[in-house]
Amino acid sequence: MQSGATSIAYETIQAKDGSLPLLLPMSEVAGRMATQIGAQYLQLDRGGKGVLLGGVPGVRRAKVTVIGCGVAGTNSIKMAMGMGADVTAIDLSVKRMAELDDLFSTKITTLFSNIDNIEKSVRESDLVIGAVLIPGAKAPKLVSREMISQMSKGSVVIDIAVDQGGCIETCKPTTHQEPTFVVDGVTHYCVANMPGAVAQTSTYALTNVTLRYAQMIAKLGVEEACKKDDALKLGLNIYKGDLVYKQIADDLDLQYTTLKI
Repeated sequence: MQSGATSIAYETIQAKDGSLPLLLPMSEVAGRMATQIGAQYLQLDRGGKGVLLGGVPGVRRAKVTVIGCGVAGTNSIKMAMGMGADVTAIDLSVKRMAELDDLFSTKITTLFSNIDNIEKSVRESDLVIGAVLIPGAKAPKLVSREMISQMSKGSVVIDIAVDQGGCIETCKPTTHQEPTFVVDGVTHYCVANMPGAVAQTSTYALTNVTLRYAQMIAKLGVEEACKKDDALKLGLNIYKGDLVYKQIADDLDLQYTTLKI
């Protein structure tokens, strides 16, 4: 803002149907990685309780709870199912739960998001994946410190939404160099840029969807490109130094300026 820059945020470019086309590939990558990483940290040599996600015949499968069933959450569910885990999906949207039921049938458990369902599922889980996203806003804290303390030692939690404030109270951003920390015996993995660990896949996936916008801006300039594409216009967060995205202004207690282009 002080530099007078114009800034467009990937995560707030939004299509008419509410989807976030530039966030989509990174959400897919992060969602799939979350299950893969969670399985690793459940291993005894990584500080976990020594549970195999899919179990083996005669031995229980690991219980995985995914909170938030958008793109990232759904991809976490797919991976967890593919690895043979016992999966519970929690979401606030009845419509989304119906879609998951159609998609996965009786292979997963779907629960409406409320404090009782979240508390019981978290307490019983070996791996909890937080994947709650509110576009352009901080993620709500749905998993409390008390819930984490009730999990068994060596369990794992992963907060995909940590770069948006996180939906798990005990989470804080970490790096690839030091990705985890332990709270009440529970391993927390909270890397803010998870897809960076698989940079080749992430770069190709992101370039596939961003190139058209980059070409449009290069050809027309920011103002004309935003007039032509409503989704891109919603991506404008700062315009010539003024903060023009209200949700961010409210969250950060900064002055909001109405966008006039």
